Amino acid sequence: MLIETESTPNPSTLKFLPGRAVMEGGTRDFATPEDAEASPLAEAIFSIGDVDGVFFGRDFISVTAAPGVEWAHLKPQVLGILLDHFSSEAPLFRAGSAAGIAVPPEEMEEDPADAEIVAQIRELIDTRVRPAVAQDGGDIVYRGYREGTVYLALHGACAGCPSSTMTLKNGIEGLLKHYVPEVETVEAV
Repeated sequence: MLIETESTPNPSTLKFLPGRAVMEGGTRDFATPEDAEASPLAEAIFSIGDVDGVFFGRDFISVTAAPGVEWAHLKPQVLGILLDHFSSEAPLFRAGSAAGIAVPPEEMEEDPADAEIVAQIRELIDTRVRPAVAQDGGDIVYRGYREGTVYLALHGACAGCPSSTMTLKNGIEGLLKHYVPEVETVEAV
């Protein structure tokens, strides 16, 4: 089995591509070793000790190295864990965990009068923004719209990325303002 790696705009994060589906639907972000208890794979990656985050996308896993950790040391360890996991066809999540339960995202209450604006924003994020961000090993999730401001949550390689502010302001904000004139600004939550 060959697992390819790609760099991301976040120098602390590498994207690992196992050549098969990782998540059948959605994404999963593990920001701490405690979060990773639901997944044997995420837990094993955190057990290396030099990892600050693990993110599962549709066909990739992004791993964020702890500050000061060099990828030359960490990459072979992560690859070994991934090879073992995918070769053994082990489950991604532990049986009986809450991983399979769909929990609605924490979104703010929105004015019903903004329903059409929100629908346009969501469609643009889902069809244009999220696929592009997934290419870089991350995800951006809609969290709300209020009085001209769109609130988005950054996950995976996007969280803590030095260029995330530029992506939000120059890329996403510009796109949304162009297609949805009511949008004035975009903020990360």
